Amino acid sequence: MNPFVSFFSSSIGRKWVVALTGLALFGFVVGHLAGNLQIFIGPESINRYGAFLQGLGELLWLVRIGLLVMLVLHIVFTIKLRLENRAARPERYAVTKRLASPFAARMMLWSGLMVLCFVIFHLLHFTTQTIYPEYRGFHDSLARHDVYHMMVVGFSNKAASAFYLVGVGLLAMHLNHGIQSLFQTLGWNSGKVRPLWEKGGQAFSWLIFLGYASIPVAVMAGLIK
Repeated sequence: MNPFVSFFSSSIGRKWVVALTGLALFGFVVGHLAGNLQIFIGPESINRYGAFLQGLGELLWLVRIGLLVMLVLHIVFTIKLRLENRAARPERYAVTKRLASPFAARMMLWSGLMVLCFVIFHLLHFTTQTIYPEYRGFHDSLARHDVYHMMVVGFSNKAASAFYLVGVGLLAMHLNHGIQSLFQTLGWNSGKVRPLWEKGGQAFSWLIFLGYASIPVAVMAGLIK
């Protein structure tokens, strides 16, 4: 068997796939947040950002396809590892392990699948505008897509905002344990630095949650209108 195929067919190889795809997706989450937070600067800033992304044309779609592939690989290999771990250990050991492991660790698979549902809704809501086609008619004075107005209208819907808050909460919980698992898989989790990654994972996940949650909360509070 090809050494490359053999490695990624092993448990260690699959963990590396989950870790590396998770790292790439984490980078996207941070970058996407930085772009979205421009709504607090004003319509000009975020509409210019939206026009820049649309101006990338085919390159933007290549990035989207690449992210989709990484997301699929991340989910598929996570499920494979979970099934292998469950089949490999006795039931009594599984119960003991479950009691000792953190809640976020036990919920990694389910929180990931729920985040996937949230991502699909987000894409249909704001990216493809399938749920609300009227968003496509929002344009500013420079004939650019009015991202600012779209987000204000979208998050003015209390049900949509509540769903987003739950979604980014689950994302933060997933990231909290995911960051720690990432460094452990890559061998960057020795005894001396382990507390740093644990605290860092918690801090990053909270910052991600607060950053994303601040937008719908600000809209509902009338701070952005």
